[in-house]
Amino acid sequence: MRYPFEATPDAVLRDPDAYVDAVFSSLVSDFLVMPKGDGFLEYAVFASGYEALKSATRGFADFAPDAVLGAVLERPVALIVLRAILGFTPPEWAWVASSRTSAAIPQNAARSLDRRIRTAPDQPLKPGETTRARIAALVKTACDLIAEGCPQVPPDKLHRFCKADGLEGLDSVRQLSSLGVPHAMLLYERFLGRPFAGHRDSVSELVGDGLETAIEEHLVAAGVTFRKTKRAERLAGFEQAPDFVVPDEFHPAVVIEAKLTEDDGTARDKATRIIRLCDMSAQRSREGKQAYQVVACLAGRGFGVRREDMRQMIVRTQGKVFTPKTLDRLVDCSDLQRFRTRR
Repeated sequence: MRYPFEATPDAVLRDPDAYVDAVFSSLVSDFLVMPKGDGFLEYAVFASGYEALKSATRGFADFAPDAVLGAVLERPVALIVLRAILGFTPPEWAWVASSRTSAAIPQNAARSLDRRIRTAPDQPLKPGETTRARIAALVKTACDLIAEGCPQVPPDKLHRFCKADGLEGLDSVRQLSSLGVPHAMLLYERFLGRPFAGHRDSVSELVGDGLETAIEEHLVAAGVTFRKTKRAERLAGFEQAPDFVVPDEFHPAVVIEAKLTEDDGTARDKATRIIRLCDMSAQRSREGKQAYQVVACLAGRGFGVRREDMRQMIVRTQGKVFTPKTLDRLVDCSDLQRFRTRR
């Protein structure tokens, strides 16, 4: 089966659907394996925080804020465990605590505190006055909410505390911690997310970096001069900065957009971004400027769902759509070959 980048632009325009399956067949999805990244908590560390919290509260019998705060300051990862019991994200916890106490806790401060603990979970906290007040407010809010349990809501609603260790307040927590149920593991899995989605979201840039790194390796091996842009970087002359510009943004001849997604909804947004780059190139041509070739490098099962989106990308890039399985053809089957200096 021929790939679209092997065909002439006219052939692609005549029958783009003939190439959709070729691209689909070469898409690679690696959603079962994720990088850990900085700040990943191993279960043993998380469990130690659970045991510290359980010990300080006498098996969750005395869930007084002072006792919990002492455990958190001595064993900071206990704060992560407390958040897992609530089932909140750091910004959600900060918002609720700010609304229930006199403390003002910015969401960025909550995120920073959470990350600081995850990167150094064994290091006792010695916070300044402001941070200590915020931690105390988070702890008090958690203790109050856990003690209150799940309130009644209308039949067509679902409360966030409607879970095994939240229905009956502290009684539910105590039951799970004493009935032989591996409560710490349940909380750890909740901490990682739906399942592991919380962690997956936190390392999404690392996952995407794998595709960009592979592209960079091929460009370097071929001796191609390129400019790799940074996250959210602005480039003069570009409404949106592509991931790579060859040779540079001052005289662009080829732009490369690297996109990875495991979700078809996100895939549509990313396809739109690639098509927008094609529109920008066409606009440059109409203004008498040098147009650039748009190259799309795609990975992930999300791109393998919507045929029409793939068809549009193939048509608009004139067949220059590559996947991890075909990156070895990237330089030879695009205008990048004009910039090759090494074989």
